[in-house]
Amino acid sequence: MADTQYILPNDIGVFSLDCREAFRLLSPTERIYAHHLSRAAWYGGLAVLLQTSPEAPYIYALLSRLFRAQDPDQLRQHALAEGLTQEEYQAFLVYAAGVYSNMGNYKSFGDTKFVPNLPKEKLERVILGSVAAQQHPEEVRRLWQTCGELMFSLEPRLRHLGLGKEGVTTYFSGDCTMEDAKLAQDFLDAQNLSAYNTRLFKEASQDGKPRYEVRLASVLGAEPAPESEVTSKLKSYEFQGSCFQVTRGDYAPILHKVVEHLEKAKAYAANSHQEQMLAQYVDSFTQGSIEAHKRGSRFWIQDKGPIVESYIGFIESYRDPFGSRGEFEGFVAMVNKAMSAKFARLVASAEQLLRELPWPPAFEKDKFLTPDFTSLDVLTFAGSGIPAGINIPNYDDLRQTEGFKNVSLGNVLAVAYATQREKLTFLDEDDKDLYVRWKGPSFDVQVGLHELLGHGSGKLFVQDEKGAFNFNQETVINPETGEQIQSWYRSGETWDSKFSTIASSYEECRAESVGLYLCLNPQVLDIFGFEGADAEDVVYVNWLNMVRAGLLALEFYTPEACNWRQAHMQARFVILRVLLEAGEGLVTVTPTTGSDGRPDARVRLDRSKIRSVGKPALERFLRRLQVLKSTGDVAGGRALYEGYAAVTDTPPECFLTLRDTVLLRKESRKLIVQPNTRLEGSEVQLLEYEASAAGLIRSFSERFPEDGPELEEILTQLAMADARFWRSPSEVPAGQA
Repeated sequence: MADTQYILPNDIGVFSLDCREAFRLLSPTERIYAHHLSRAAWYGGLAVLLQTSPEAPYIYALLSRLFRAQDPDQLRQHALAEGLTQEEYQAFLVYAAGVYSNMGNYKSFGDTKFVPNLPKEKLERVILGSVAAQQHPEEVRRLWQTCGELMFSLEPRLRHLGLGKEGVTTYFSGDCTMEDAKLAQDFLDAQNLSAYNTRLFKEASQDGKPRYEVRLASVLGAEPAPESEVTSKLKSYEFQGSCFQVTRGDYAPILHKVVEHLEKAKAYAANSHQEQMLAQYVDSFTQGSIEAHKRGSRFWIQDKGPIVESYIGFIESYRDPFGSRGEFEGFVAMVNKAMSAKFARLVASAEQLLRELPWPPAFEKDKFLTPDFTSLDVLTFAGSGIPAGINIPNYDDLRQTEGFKNVSLGNVLAVAYATQREKLTFLDEDDKDLYVRWKGPSFDVQVGLHELLGHGSGKLFVQDEKGAFNFNQETVINPETGEQIQSWYRSGETWDSKFSTIASSYEECRAESVGLYLCLNPQVLDIFGFEGADAEDVVYVNWLNMVRAGLLALEFYTPEACNWRQAHMQARFVILRVLLEAGEGLVTVTPTTGSDGRPDARVRLDRSKIRSVGKPALERFLRRLQVLKSTGDVAGGRALYEGYAAVTDTPPECFLTLRDTVLLRKESRKLIVQPNTRLEGSEVQLLEYEASAAGLIRSFSERFPEDGPELEEILTQLAMADARFWRSPSEVPAGQA
């Protein structure tokens, strides 16, 4: 059996996303609009397979063929006849559900590979004796031969996503290193090109020098096309002694289907903002233009309080080892009016609350651009995982001048973050009942503050292409040094491009810290309906949840490579370190022995010291985070953040030893079953599925009823076209080198 780090257990939690009531309240036109947006999102989400690992598209195609020919119950009879036990077959279903849920064979949260928890030869018998194999023997055998070994392999480099020797990624060809990634970023900055919708492929040219292909995601490829803001960039460049070629057409047939449904959705848009938004998205995905996506995002920001909310594109850069390239995601959701009313009150108080943050006014945006902040019930979330809340768009220039939107995903929170007392780890018995009662309400508060005032706060000091500054060089003083500002962002530089590998985690840490800091404010607690003893319990559980999460985060640290695999969890560990450093017994982490005789630990938080000790420590830390971010001080930011993020076995906590305890007692992240929509005439039906691995598989088997086989062919052809970039030289057939 594989190490438990690399399998999904048979008893993994599986929950269905409930949006029935919110969908029922939509008008017929709104339902059709939501349907086409959902179709666009689901099609686009398939690109994530090509952004994850070389084998992921083949695994997806193999599973889809298998379960289209036989549903999980039918396949079960065949598997048992082939000699599998019930537990082994369930392990296969859980693996398949995991691949669908993560859009690949690496966990979206933690970037760790997971493998089937059954013997490879038994799974081979099931696959090659299946109805799918009887119908298409050559295709199924070829898929198995292509991905079977990699499906099970746990060679050290294949255990995690990463760059070069550190792991696997398909954002870069297999021979790219961190130095290549840095050079490519410098090239992109010099050409004023965004990395969000790109991948980087490296090959040796005839003179032995490296040649880099920067490939943009688009429907259009190399064929002649009308002049646009992108076509002038599609050429060869000499840059710092290397050749760069900018091309486009990545994921072209997938994006063609995305565009098709965005065009259809446009006919059912509620207003001109939505129409123009969709038109720009169509242009972005057709041309490969991030500038068009920015224009679409402007219209999206202006579309205040829509009944059907959505966003789509190459958005979050968490899984790019360099931190600049966006993973495709798309969501469609409906407004939850009760919780949205609370968030509206929080937005109304935002300017006042921003003044409470511990940095000088000059380090805050010149004008707070009042955003939309709604609680949504998700209908569709396509990508590698579903977050609890979102603050988008991620474009720095838009966020500073146009604003942003915040969304809290209410029906996701209801299932993904629910807590069962018997599964609670690392807490004293006295804390468990309180934690179970207040975890959900306190998390609502934390998500609201994190998204609105965490990600929504802070100014970046910028010098534009004309040399003008957005701050007063003479009067603005760095509060950490007492001197004038010495560093800033130049034209073309962004937070992601400058801080690269730490950007996502650093920003999540800043937002989480803002949430902890401002949840102490009585006005905030009143907005969410808490006062007196209840308000104090919400504060206590919010802080307790954060320090416990800091300990749980150790699961996502890789000692061999000395790196973190998940931005949010690294951020929470850093906060734990900050609060431990505050001293005076505010937080303690103590190794113990559990009732089962195995190693255990206890996290304790002294609630009487949260305000007197915790708040000042967090205040100092937050101010340093913001000042270093505002000034673009990469060296200072890295020194601060990487110092706190270091995991050692230094007493008294001995975190490396504690990591073994965390792994011993970890609980797998839940899988979420999402519904489908089906258009029948002018009516849209909502199709729901049971909360089980089999139910999740059925939801995907019915997701693409019109063109499932075609999509599998598209995915495998796209994967094969680039396969040489991840093979060792000896594996590349003649003529493909």
